[in-house]
Amino acid sequence: MSDNTAGPTAESITPSAPEEFGLVQVWWGDGKGKTTAALGMATRAVGHGYRVHLLQFMKGGTGTVEDVRGEYNAIAALPGFSYENAGHYGWHGFMDGSDDGEHEARAQGALARAREILDASGEADLSEPLDPEGPPEDGVNMLVVDEILYAANRGLVDPADVVSLVEAKPDDVELVLTGGHERPEYVFERADLVTEVGKVKHPLEAGHPARKGTEY
Repeated sequence: MSDNTAGPTAESITPSAPEEFGLVQVWWGDGKGKTTAALGMATRAVGHGYRVHLLQFMKGGTGTVEDVRGEYNAIAALPGFSYENAGHYGWHGFMDGSDDGEHEARAQGALARAREILDASGEADLSEPLDPEGPPEDGVNMLVVDEILYAANRGLVDPADVVSLVEAKPDDVELVLTGGHERPEYVFERADLVTEVGKVKHPLEAGHPARKGTEY
């Protein structure tokens, strides 16, 4: 009789230092799954004991999406994974009553915050395991800057500032940039991985709203 339990098994998470981190990833396109892919990869990194931080630019909640997202609850349960949301309530440019000036101010603040975390990581000893309970100001191995490319598309941050952020990245930090339906050509030359997530079909086109557990 075959052993149905054969295969990889889960082990306890022990803080560790990655040996091969340091690339720049870009996930963009008009299809669903950019943030989802980045979060899946971040979870994999956390499972190996690496320190990961998620910084979201434009997901401050809307009238049709609850303020508490499922990923936040999951992240809070994982050692070494932290998050913060700098998004303004509403969605920029959608005539939802939100203040465009506040959207820009929040995006600029998030850009400065991303730079702060990268600078702090450059001062940390990333060859040694980082404290999974330590703040991101103590350094991270992977920084996911979610929706920053949307913010650049919409003029909330300057694409040149996104390039500067990439150029400021410490050698051993994995930097993941997501968002945007427009090709972020300005960052392609500096990226090591570029993935376009293309839409073939989406339930929103059939009138299905964002669903708890899949979109938030």
